[in-house]
Amino acid sequence: MIPARILVIDDNIQILESLRLLLKDEFEAIDLLTKPSRLQEMLWRNSYDIVMLDMNFATGETSGNEGIFWLNEIKKRDPLLPVILITAYGDIELAVKAVREGAADFITKPWDPDKLVVTLHNVYRLRRSGQEVKKLKSRQKQLSDDLDRNFHMFHGSSEVMRNLMDTLARVAATDASVLILGENGTGKELIAREIHKQSKRSDQIFVGADVASLSESLFESEMFGHVKGAFTDAREDRTGRFENAHEGTLFLDEIGNIPLSLQAKLLQVIQNRELTRVGDVTPVPINIRLITATNKPLKKMIAEGTFREDLFYRLNTVSIEVPPLREREGDILQLALLFLEQYCRKYDKKMMRLSNKAIQRLNEYPWPGNVRELKHTMERAVILGDGLELGPEDLRLSEFPGQTATDSYKLDDVEKRTIAMVVEKCRGNHSKAAQILNISRTTLYAKLKKYGI
Repeated sequence: MIPARILVIDDNIQILESLRLLLKDEFEAIDLLTKPSRLQEMLWRNSYDIVMLDMNFATGETSGNEGIFWLNEIKKRDPLLPVILITAYGDIELAVKAVREGAADFITKPWDPDKLVVTLHNVYRLRRSGQEVKKLKSRQKQLSDDLDRNFHMFHGSSEVMRNLMDTLARVAATDASVLILGENGTGKELIAREIHKQSKRSDQIFVGADVASLSESLFESEMFGHVKGAFTDAREDRTGRFENAHEGTLFLDEIGNIPLSLQAKLLQVIQNRELTRVGDVTPVPINIRLITATNKPLKKMIAEGTFREDLFYRLNTVSIEVPPLREREGDILQLALLFLEQYCRKYDKKMMRLSNKAIQRLNEYPWPGNVRELKHTMERAVILGDGLELGPEDLRLSEFPGQTATDSYKLDDVEKRTIAMVVEKCRGNHSKAAQILNISRTTLYAKLKKYGI
């Protein structure tokens, strides 16, 4: 039984009862209504998945105008709520016109029971798909808004960043494939999202994938999708990242980590602009804007035979190199003050300031973890700082000598160090430590156990 609620509106009680008997074992709830005047009340009281609506209610009325009127009223309240019209044979031309105006489908009297049930099942699936798309777009907008707040960290006053922003704007206006190069922590994904935001596809979806995290066995399924029964755990059809990004932008991070054995398959999809799901034989056309990123030396990898040259040129129509933080002269202090203000607000602390020696330390430090490391440094300083002025000792930049961005600034490592320092600062008072970290004691205990602190 499908967990759906259906509202049927018809002035013929026999038709209502017939539909109730037909559909009661197919759907969770069937509500019946003889007068459309109560429609608004019913829509207010209940959440429906489908409305079935007769086209004529007044005695002797055959124009179908009533049905179209109530169809428009339903659409005003919920544009995504599917409405199926119930029509007599002579109303079909009018029903087709109503479908053009927003009705999901129509059924004719007398109806074929099996065909009617199939129609309702199909409309319900479309309803669910529409809801998922709406939810996805809402999440996408929220994520975009959050990232917009973070992106201003790249609008530094340094010459290299001004040049980067100028290049980004010119590239975004085209539909060319973009390869973003840069060290870990420089913000390559945020750059990719900004390109999408400024592009002609900005009102479409942005789909990201960290290809380095995918095993060879999962790569094809995750990227290109699969059909039910394609392999042991394929219990249903599934679309991949390429298909999900249709009409929008697909961002593949860590592209240099793709094994050579998979590069040919990726190249084929990019070249042909179509894919075939695992276990299927029917090609699916795709229309995407492709952006990739890596911190790997791809040209060196080509010379070594570990990266395909033809794939490199497919990805590298335009390349953008994100400068490391140490080369952004003048931006370090600007970003540090930005993060300082952000985390003072987040942790409800009075606004702190940086001493001259702290500023000197910030500018002298090589920042192997780039902007990501600076952000974590300022957050940690705010959490552990006691006074209103932060000195070089509060930055704790000398505590981890020799660390690199690739193996020392993973989120788990940073979290472990931060929790350990807060617990030590609080002298083992877990309640106070949890309060400073803005987490519950239960969560703190779980993390202490996880990290063996």
